Amino acid sequence: MRVLKWRDDLAVKLPKELVETLGLKEGDEIDLMIARVAPAATEQERREALERLREFSWNLPADFKFDREDAHKRGD
Repeated sequence: MRVLKWRDDLAVKLPKELVETLGLKEGDEIDLMIARVAPAATEQERREALERLREFSWNLPADFKFDREDAHKRGD
């Protein structure tokens, strides 16, 4: 999303897809929640995290296939 100057204020430009998904129209009021983005991990931190994960020795079934769309579905 982009922050734009609008008269003496700032405005957030919402992507069309988000507006359609939320069913927003001009004049609607929304509440915003600010989330801070954590800084990217260093290469050393990534290596250490992978080593900690390897300690679990998880084994997936031989026929396991990751489905990104299925993983991102929300419960109904």
